[in-house]
Amino acid sequence: MNSIRLKTINELSQYSFYIPSYQRGYRWTAQEVKDLLNDINEFSPREIDDTENKTWYCLQPIVVKVRSENEYEVIDGQQRLTTVYLVLYYLNQDFIQKRQDKLFLIDYQTRQDSKSFLQNPEKDNDSCIDYFYMHEAYKTIETWFQEKEEGDLFDKNEFRSKLKFHTKVIWYETTEENPITVFTRLNIGKISLTNAELIKALFLNSSNFRSSNADRMRLRQMEIANEWDIIETSLQNNKLWFFLSDEQKDDNRIEYIFDLMNDSSDTDPYSTFRFFYSKLAEKTEDDMNRYWETIQAYYQRFNEWFSERELYHKIGFILTTKIAKVKELYDKSSTVRKSDFISYINTIIKNYYKSQNLFDLDYENKNTKSILLLYNILTMLQNKHDFSYFPFDDFKLNKWNIEHIASRKDSSSIPMTNRKDWLLDVKCYIDKEQAPNLIKQIDNMIVKLTFECEEEFTSLFDEVTVHFNQHMNEAEDVDGISNLALLDEKTNKGYKNAVFPLKRKCIIELDKTGGFVPICTKNVFLKYFSDYPPKISFWTQEDREKYEQDLVRVLTKFIEVNK
Repeated sequence: MNSIRLKTINELSQYSFYIPSYQRGYRWTAQEVKDLLNDINEFSPREIDDTENKTWYCLQPIVVKVRSENEYEVIDGQQRLTTVYLVLYYLNQDFIQKRQDKLFLIDYQTRQDSKSFLQNPEKDNDSCIDYFYMHEAYKTIETWFQEKEEGDLFDKNEFRSKLKFHTKVIWYETTEENPITVFTRLNIGKISLTNAELIKALFLNSSNFRSSNADRMRLRQMEIANEWDIIETSLQNNKLWFFLSDEQKDDNRIEYIFDLMNDSSDTDPYSTFRFFYSKLAEKTEDDMNRYWETIQAYYQRFNEWFSERELYHKIGFILTTKIAKVKELYDKSSTVRKSDFISYINTIIKNYYKSQNLFDLDYENKNTKSILLLYNILTMLQNKHDFSYFPFDDFKLNKWNIEHIASRKDSSSIPMTNRKDWLLDVKCYIDKEQAPNLIKQIDNMIVKLTFECEEEFTSLFDEVTVHFNQHMNEAEDVDGISNLALLDEKTNKGYKNAVFPLKRKCIIELDKTGGFVPICTKNVFLKYFSDYPPKISFWTQEDREKYEQDLVRVLTKFIEVNK
């Protein structure tokens, strides 16, 4: 079973490290070396509350496999390990030999004399490219310290102490038979060990199981591993995942729960692992079981939200619009009855819009997109016979915009390369008897290519827009909320400020081919709010007023709706 722990740099001094031939040679640049030195130098250990311990700087994992007593094969992390060795070697030069610190040993399989070279890395050695890079790294270290010591604030002894006693590596010891398999897994695409993988090793660490019954211990380890896989597999369902999160994460999604449980203020990449390490390392089986039960409780609560249609939609809305954080919702739902929790999330939404009036929302307002999302969600929930779910995964994976229902006078939205197609499209929806002159103008522009003239195209564009907006009240603001709907960016950009009947055609085609069209957007363009018979090719003032009435009806409990 793989094991994991944290080791100070000082604890590594007793070991010998073997760098196998399947590893690439040492290649750290001067910048990477300086970044490490700066990070350690800028770190300030602080007291940990209610303990006698101090915080530490955490290096990324070193993955090793035992070769013999106190000798390890390094599977991952040899670049960092070699650099740390070079820093320690440099610091040792301040002392006479008998007072120098003992350093760990490094032996590169491909360089038989590497041990000898690393006894004197300050000397030029061009016999191989690895030694060149090691020597360059050593010179970078030397220069960095010299520059720091020119100032009054730098204390080399303090740096030495931070490096040796307050810098720790994540020590990941594998028992897998073939270390090359582990190396390949870690280095294809340069994917480092994640917090989730490190935490899994903590939970499955045999030292957590105090039972002398080996079969019982293995059974419990298998139970946790199986339950872990169930949670991870469930979170791989994008419907559930994007209901909770907007992070495009392909694997180790269980880490989402671990991050929620991490209440430390640290922000480094391995903060969550270190939080669990402090709770689980060298603790009892009861401690391990208690934290595992908490993880399962999060997972079960998320499934409960996901399966309850009202909770799914309202919590999904809250998380999508970032009105509240999932930890806040989880903590509240754990302390109140379901009915009280629903009241609570309704209040969160209402309070978010408490200083906003529906009729102040327009195309430029930052809240317009979220209120149209809420309108669609509430409309879905009002139909007790509808069991469909709003696809938050689609909403988050594809960009969504607010779109004008009746188009604006904005000829600049039609690129030169699209103008001919735009003219041909709109011509199809103009009644020959109602507007013969407009059709004639379009035909002339296409034949004579005068759409390349900015002034002439703008003039005709405006005439076409007026034609299709002729049943609208000119006093109404075209950017107002009652002339706006929610639509995915791909479809929106696809028809580039098209006239109403063309937008309608595109949306019907999208719906027919299985694309997602929000229910309220569909209702608008399919004329669900209109009296029969509707004017199919026009968005009329009556259509707009009926749409506005429905906006008010649905949203009145959550936002002010007075004109």
